[in-house]
This record gives sequence, C-alpha cells and structure tokens, in this order.
Amino acid sequence: MENEKILLEIKNLTKTYESGDTKVKALADVTLTVYEGETVGIVGESGCGKTTLGRCVVRGIDATSGQVLFHTREDGVIDFLKATGAQMKKNRRDIQMIFQDPYASLDPRMTVFDIISEPLRYNTRMSKKEIEQAVDKIAEQVGLNRAFLRRYPHAFSGGQRQRIGIARSLILQPKLIVCDEAVSALDVSIQAQIINLLEDLQKEYHLTYLFISHALSVVRHISDRVMVMYLGRMVEMAKTEDLFSDPRHPYTQALLSAVPQPDPDRKIQRIVLEGEVPNPAAPPSGCHFHPRCPYKTEKCEKEYPPLIEQGDRCVACWRCAEDK
Repeated sequence: MENEKILLEIKNLTKTYESGDTKVKALADVTLTVYEGETVGIVGESGCGKTTLGRCVVRGIDATSGQVLFHTREDGVIDFLKATGAQMKKNRRDIQMIFQDPYASLDPRMTVFDIISEPLRYNTRMSKKEIEQAVDKIAEQVGLNRAFLRRYPHAFSGGQRQRIGIARSLILQPKLIVCDEAVSALDVSIQAQIINLLEDLQKEYHLTYLFISHALSVVRHISDRVMVMYLGRMVEMAKTEDLFSDPRHPYTQALLSAVPQPDPDRKIQRIVLEGEVPNPAAPPSGCHFHPRCPYKTEKCEKEYPPLIEQGDRCVACWRCAEDK
C-alpha cells in the first residue's frame, strides 16, 4: 500500500500491568501501520490484547512504552503517548471509539440528544441551533427517528443503542474509529444492519476503522487487512482474502479452521489445539505458542521468532522463516 496515505503508526507498543511482584504484559512490541480509508481487523482469543490495543490507541489507558503516531489535520504527526492534555483535547475529535456493550456505554440519566451532542458541546463552539441541526443530521444517517432524541437509553433495543453509540462517535466527523466488538452483543440480523451501516458511513466520510472482533466471518466481510494476535503479540498480518485462503501461522490456521462453513458439502479439517492459553503473568520461553503448536522445534522453545515479511504479509513463526 505504498501509494496510500498513512493515518496511524503504532510502533513497539507495550502495556504492562503490575500488582505486587506480578507483572502481566498485555501488549508486547506491537507494530502496525494503518492507512486512510481502510479497515484493519484485529482478531484473536479472549485475553490476547485486542481491547487493550484499542484503548491504548485512543489513550483510554496509557501504554507502558512505544509510540502511537497519529497524523493530525493541523499539527502534523503527534505521538499520543507523549501528547499534552491540550494537544489531546485539540485532536480528540479525530479519533473516536465504539464500545462493545451498547447497554453499559450509554449514560441512563441522559437523553439520546444529550448523549449524541455531548462531544460537540465539549469540543466545539457551535451554537445551540447548529448543534441541534448536526444531531438531527447524524441521527437520520444512522437510522434513528428524530422523535427518539428526547427519550432515554432504556427505551431502546440493543441495535438501536448501538446506532446511538455510532452517532456519538461520528458527530465530530473523526478520521479514525476504533470499533471494539461493535456487533458482538447483537443478534445476527441486527449485526448485518450495523455492519452495512458502518460500511455506508465509511464510504460517505472516508473513515478508517480498527475493527476488533472475535467474529471471524464479520471480520472477513468488513476488513481490508487482518492482524492476528496471541498473548499480546502480533503473530500474522495479511490482506483479508490472503489470510483466509492461505493462513501461514499455525495459530491462524487453527483459528480459521473453527469458522463454520455455509456449504455443507465443503469439508474443512478442524485443527484442535491441545492445552490452554498460557498464563500471561508467566509466559513460556521462546515462541509463546509453542506449547500448543504441532510443528514446534527445539528452536521454538528457546527463541521468540521475529516478524518475517512474505510479500504483503508478515508472520512470526520459525517454520515460516525456514520456508521463506
């Protein structure tokens, strides 16, 4: 993607939680480049660091080390991890988040109008009339009836609440939206509606998405590229169709083999991993996946593999490095 404009650069991002003598590395040296207008899917088992990555990017939590370089509208490239409060407030409108739980992410004491308009009141100097016009417009775009704006969140279904959350994240016309399991709490039919809505809004506003999800079929539908994480690290990154048609990392192969197939005549060999996900407070030596890997060697047990570039993809696997 050499001709695309870079929007976000994540470099060696690490997040460590400490409690007494125990240290848990939720993220370890994650590096990722995101281009304007694309959707990057982030997948992996629960606890692999997907949500931590998203929250570090928007600075919902502070990373321990690394860089989150955001290409802003006016101030050039800013490292969010070192930005001052004034810098973050100025550029906060460019990066927003859609949260996983549409029930917990909306204040039950605020009307829908107040929820959607709150970012405008804090980040702009728009008049009351201008704010009302902006809220009416975005409500219509996300499929919310204007009559709903004076109601409270408890009056709405999960799908409607998620539309409210999407409207809130879009009201400032951001450049990047982090979607943290944005459809996982919804019924399948409602999921399809929200995914179609996100795609339509992306085309209209030229949005860029970091789409965090464990629903691999949804990720395949909406993403341009997919990053696979395991125990806080990136293990594979590739264009979506390349990853799903030809996964290289053994963990990716096992992950994709579990995806249900709509064709009953198509036989997929299920790869069942032995053992459990290692304790992140005491990860195994070498490649963290080696205790569950059917291809492990002595080298895998001693040394963690670097990310090996293979065309448009990168893979952290000694076996793939030998096949390069």
